[in-house]
Amino acid sequence: MLDYLSDQVASWHVAKAAGVESEMELAYSGLHQLCAPLIDRFDGLPEPQRDALATVFGLSARPAPDRFLVGLATLTLFAEVAEQQPLVCIVDDAQWLDHASAQILAFVARRVLAERIAIVCAARTGSGDEVLAALPELPIQGLGESDARTLLLDKMHGPLDEAVCAQIVAESHGNPLALIELPRTWNSPADIAGGFGFPGNQPVAGKIQQSYVQRLLELPAATRLLVVAAAAEPLGDPLLLHRASEILGVDMAAVNPAVEAGLLEVRTRVEFAHPLVRSAAYRSAAADDRHRVHRALADATDPETDPDRRAWHRAHGTPEPSETIAAELESSAGRAQARGGIAAAAAFLQRAVVLTDDSERRGERALAAAQANLDAGAFDTALGLLATAEAGPLDEFQRARINLLRAQVAFASGFGSDAPGLLAIAARGLEPFDLELARETYLAAWGAAEMAGSLGRGILVEICHSVQALPPPPGASSPLDLLLAGVALLITDGHGAAAPILQRAARELTSIAFDDVLRWGWMAMFASSLVWDIESFHTIAARHVQLVRDAGAVAQLPLHLWQLALCSTWLGDLAGAASLAAECDSIASATGSPIAPYTRLRLLALQGNEDELATLLASTTELAADRGQAIATSGYWAAAVLHNGLGRYAEAATAAREAAADTVTKRPAMWALPELVEAAARSGDTELARDALDRLTDAIQKCDTDFARGVEARCRALLSEGVAADSFYREAVERLGRTRLRPDLARAHLLYGEWLRREGRRVDARDHLRRAHEMLTAIGMQAFAERARRELVATGEKLRKRNDESRSQLTPQEEQIARLARDGSSNPEIGAQLFISARTVEWHLRKVFTKLDITSRRQLSAALPKDDLVFAGIG
Repeated sequence: MLDYLSDQVASWHVAKAAGVESEMELAYSGLHQLCAPLIDRFDGLPEPQRDALATVFGLSARPAPDRFLVGLATLTLFAEVAEQQPLVCIVDDAQWLDHASAQILAFVARRVLAERIAIVCAARTGSGDEVLAALPELPIQGLGESDARTLLLDKMHGPLDEAVCAQIVAESHGNPLALIELPRTWNSPADIAGGFGFPGNQPVAGKIQQSYVQRLLELPAATRLLVVAAAAEPLGDPLLLHRASEILGVDMAAVNPAVEAGLLEVRTRVEFAHPLVRSAAYRSAAADDRHRVHRALADATDPETDPDRRAWHRAHGTPEPSETIAAELESSAGRAQARGGIAAAAAFLQRAVVLTDDSERRGERALAAAQANLDAGAFDTALGLLATAEAGPLDEFQRARINLLRAQVAFASGFGSDAPGLLAIAARGLEPFDLELARETYLAAWGAAEMAGSLGRGILVEICHSVQALPPPPGASSPLDLLLAGVALLITDGHGAAAPILQRAARELTSIAFDDVLRWGWMAMFASSLVWDIESFHTIAARHVQLVRDAGAVAQLPLHLWQLALCSTWLGDLAGAASLAAECDSIASATGSPIAPYTRLRLLALQGNEDELATLLASTTELAADRGQAIATSGYWAAAVLHNGLGRYAEAATAAREAAADTVTKRPAMWALPELVEAAARSGDTELARDALDRLTDAIQKCDTDFARGVEARCRALLSEGVAADSFYREAVERLGRTRLRPDLARAHLLYGEWLRREGRRVDARDHLRRAHEMLTAIGMQAFAERARRELVATGEKLRKRNDESRSQLTPQEEQIARLARDGSSNPEIGAQLFISARTVEWHLRKVFTKLDITSRRQLSAALPKDDLVFAGIG
């Protein structure tokens, strides 16, 4: 939490200290940690205060100063720093602060009001210094079961066996650290695998686990064996543990020393005191003991009701190859996917490879395990399994599959310029053996080439010709066939030729089979986006995210998340888009499958966040060189949106022209054209605007959706006059009003209102500008909202009735200060009259200015007319 605080105030001056138990008797040791970095500010303090601090910090040999003087000096020092930059003092383990430092911090904290100073101390419950305990506090309780479950699953990025989840939540006792740290001990998604594979074989690490190991070693051998059995069985079933103890030949009562040591409890279920106790017990056990308890647990597990868990225990109960157990694991993988997701299937198959002695079977199982690990996001493991497969005898089809998997890993882990070519080579190699798989691979190659932009231009055309040379599919065309034919035709013959087939594909892609979603479904949104079908786009993206998330296909999830996030920006759900983008970044970071910041670019542009967007745009040049021009195109598109929102039309035109110039990445370039029309028309470059409109018309010539026609009408209105312009604006508002595209509808109202005002139709203009302002503000498109506000003011609209609305928000003290400031009193004069500091007066005035939506004292007379002020208790 303190780290979170530090991140939130990164622009502040942050002073940190931590109480140390061994230094509790050293007076001012904690205060010294806070003030030592500020020592260069000492010379600005009044001499008595400077001397006081110099003395307590050992910088001079004067007599010990009065603590009140030290406190005053500290307050002055902090206030001086805060005048230049807000200051936050963060103290961890405050229960171990020396008493003198605690007194000084309490003194300062009680006197902070208007100063830009925050003091935050964290202490263990009931152990803090009584001086600090008198300050306002926020007790931090353990998480409730629902929140604990949410936190755990948020760190998983995939499904988890319900019983295993409940066990971990119960053992955490609401401790967020336990819920956050435990997933970090797993090296890959397969380590947890929905419950199969828990708790893993990684070495024990960390002081907490080491302390638990030490406590476990002090237990009797029979007790340790039962604790290992309990740790290897994550469901916490006491009856199962009892049956296993009988098989092990150990009396169940042997568990009592571990219970008495506070390491676990055996009641309606077996619960460890902390999840790390479980992992420490299992990982520190000897290999023979782990094998022994797994065999016992396998024998104790009912093969009819829980065959997968029995197979899992059997697999970990033997160090030798076993074809019987390997076959059992292989048959369990399909059932595991339904229960524990892709990671569970990967874990079963990976263990089956280890237990397989026959080289031919081993190679085939290694290929299946590599595919499962790729889908689970375990790329290094997948590559290792491919190496295992290559070591055995392989036929040509198996070699083609290995090439495919290597290309898929290259794409998932980098999205660089190598992936399109590798995927195209793999597709050609698959043609003689499996045309359906070859088509899927060509589709993936097309998508990778489009994302590479100019880096993939040559290979993109080559892929399209290869696709068109394939024999026609037998029977009716599948959604895959339609999509592949449509995107190939798009490149070779243009939008007009491809639109009909892409429109059909968009409709049929809304309900493809789950296996297709996993293999090539991340491309399914391309068809609907290319034909301006936002409803199909959203339906497909939302469905696929849910299916892939539920299945635990971690490697696939970022590809779907960023597209749903992008679609959410079109719908005006910026908060939802930001949440999806954050999840995407989190998963990509964990799996090493980076996604370029397409959504963040779009979000920051729509929000009008110029500073953050500028920083992000600066980094896209490097990304473009590494991962392809598509990110650069998206960056130009974002810049065009931002500058149009800010009313900087010449800059918007420059950026939009760059985005639209990239004819390889069809979608961002196509979407940039409306920005180019608006920017060029408003900056007076009619020729450029008409050229952009012609290109836009070509892109949507057969796309009869309200989205496409509404945007086209809005663009035509910008280049029309009189009755024609009015008609096009009305059409844009009507068509976009039938969609869920709130940002585009709001912008249509804005443009229409601006045009009406310039036509002298102020009453009509106000209606559209008011709607635009309300919608843009609600969405969070601040730059466009401010543009609408300025236009409204220009029509004579009064956006706020300050006397009725703004003044009612002022407190009595704020009203009094506002009246005195309005009448010409200075801050020191107001402070003297009201017995507060000048800094506090300034603080209150800032709040007044915010509430009244003004920026200076000169505006107070208009905001608060003298004949309208009646103060509580004051005539």
